[in-house]
Amino acid sequence: MSDKFTFTYFWSLVPDRLKSLVKFGITGTSGLFIDFFLTWLFKDKFHFNPYLANAIGFTAAVLSNYFINRLWTFKEKQARIAKQLAAFAIVSIVGLLLNSGFIYLFTTLFFINFYVSKAMAVILVFFWNFTANYFFVFRASK
Repeated sequence: MSDKFTFTYFWSLVPDRLKSLVKFGITGTSGLFIDFFLTWLFKDKFHFNPYLANAIGFTAAVLSNYFINRLWTFKEKQARIAKQLAAFAIVSIVGLLLNSGFIYLFTTLFFINFYVSKAMAVILVFFWNFTANYFFVFRASK
């Protein structure tokens, strides 16, 4: 039995919602690299306000993640892009507010390093983002 067959067989047994969660996590990881790189670039190299730098990194990652999630994670090709992107943006704005709130809380109240706080915030906000996108933006029940 080949490794490919074993993985393919195993993957076929995984429920669709869990497959979506795994793909969403992989997509989110790519967005995380974009987010952290741009946040670092604008905060540490261009000396932007940390929260503005965070918003720039976050926004770039959101756009990247939308298209990857649309085409790969949820394989949604029927919905109109403008309407769906607007819904994705709303979910992401709520995620950004949660993300920035957690960063503010962790850095000012608990004196945790900015980037450690950002990583913690990303993990916490991941669950909001997946749930809202799965049930609202990409409509799991289609």
